[in-house]
Amino acid sequence: MRNLSKTISMVFAAGCLGALVNSLAVWILGDLGINAAFGVKIAPVLTPQWLYPRIVWGGIWGFLFLLPLMRSRILSRGIIFGLGPTLVQLFVVFPLKAGRGYMGLDLGTLTPLLVFIVNTIWGIATAIWLRWTSRL
Repeated sequence: MRNLSKTISMVFAAGCLGALVNSLAVWILGDLGINAAFGVKIAPVLTPQWLYPRIVWGGIWGFLFLLPLMRSRILSRGIIFGLGPTLVQLFVVFPLKAGRGYMGLDLGTLTPLLVFIVNTIWGIATAIWLRWTSRL
């Protein structure tokens, strides 16, 4: 039981770290005007109110790494598991919660690509951390 609780804690913490990396990527891209250059209206302000829920959700999404899929293929695993939060963002959060249209297209045509990229960053950062700490 002790090992299970350590594993659960580790995937949550790794997901939180992945979310921090993901959030910093979104913020940097927005702050540098890269998102705007591609017609995507996402330029968050780096505040605790914006960052905290993202980190918590990243930790929750980290539980995907409990699935015994492709453990030896770290990059593939990160990309595949990054699809979960991508699909929820595009088909639930943007249209239903944020009122930003189907797939966030009200924010720009390339919004789905940006969401996929930053959630891939989350997945890869999470997978690398878990591999580095030799947990999963």
